Amino acid sequence: MAQAKSSHVRRKSGSMPGSTHVAIIGAGRGGTALMEIFANDPLVEIVAVAETNSAAPGLGLAKRLKIPITRDYRLLLNLDRVDLIIDVSGSPEVWKVLQDFHRMGVTILGGASAKFMWELIEARIRATGEIEKTLNKYQSLYRLYVKETGAAVTEERTRIACEIHDGLVQSLAGVNFKLELSQQLLRKNPKASLATLRESKQQLKLAIQEARQVIFNLRPLQYDKMELIPGLTNYLKSYQTQSRVKTEFTVSGDEQILFPRTKIFLFRIVQEALSNVAQHAKASRVSVRLEIDFDKLTVTIADNGVGFDMEQVLHNPEKWDHFGIRGIVERARLVGGEATIQSKKGRGTTIVVEVPLGKKETPDDGEN
Repeated sequence: MAQAKSSHVRRKSGSMPGSTHVAIIGAGRGGTALMEIFANDPLVEIVAVAETNSAAPGLGLAKRLKIPITRDYRLLLNLDRVDLIIDVSGSPEVWKVLQDFHRMGVTILGGASAKFMWELIEARIRATGEIEKTLNKYQSLYRLYVKETGAAVTEERTRIACEIHDGLVQSLAGVNFKLELSQQLLRKNPKASLATLRESKQQLKLAIQEARQVIFNLRPLQYDKMELIPGLTNYLKSYQTQSRVKTEFTVSGDEQILFPRTKIFLFRIVQEALSNVAQHAKASRVSVRLEIDFDKLTVTIADNGVGFDMEQVLHNPEKWDHFGIRGIVERARLVGGEATIQSKKGRGTTIVVEVPLGKKETPDDGEN
């Protein structure tokens, strides 16, 4: 270990004029705490550390900070530039010597006072560490929120693209084919051409209905009024006609206490769940129950379909996405709620979404 001698101790580079020069006796817990806090203080310069125990935890820190180290604490008493000597060695012999030491301009701090000081410093370091952990935790949650929001947007775009491709585009392609056929038959067989035109007209009407449904799905709620219940009512009627799955919709409570953002996410959750019923459940009926209390919103979607093995789905990311569970769970989280899914083979599926309601919205809430 380097020897701290009066002729070799110099102010560290970059130290501010008028800074306090501190020497520390002891590199245990107390000395370590002092070094950690003083090292970041521009008004304090640690000029030397004295420690006899080569295994003391603070020696490594002192070396990293390039602080001179000595085994003989008496050398610190003779340093040219020292304003404060702090004894945290815990040695009665050292403290007795320091009490008899008197030198103009040098303050000695030790015993109970020094212990109290480094314990306060240590507590501050621990508190700072806890604050950093908390900040890191919330930063991680924020990153997760951004990630889930982005995933939800991507998923919504994919769903809409599939809806347009499988429905509207296919219908328009069929109309185009029939019009080409009608054009070919126009001279050879006018009656057949006329029949084909009638079929094209009917198919075009269906395509227009599908286009209107796509537009409705993009903006299901009237954004000037943000009415959830009428929006769900219209959607379920259209869903029953297209999917041929009998739907039942029951409501209790007043939707006026809901935030607009909550209404939009809730509609998307119901939409996702019913889409899964139509694609996978092979159900003949599905019920949607919306319960709005002052402190909690609950929506329950239950079908009588084939169901699935929940355990297998939970352990298989592909099935998790395939059955649309991820989108439902993430949307529920984004409004501060929770989604639970219960399903068994041959017994249908029940989805319950619960969202705690804090306060009644103000006119400005949810505008964006």
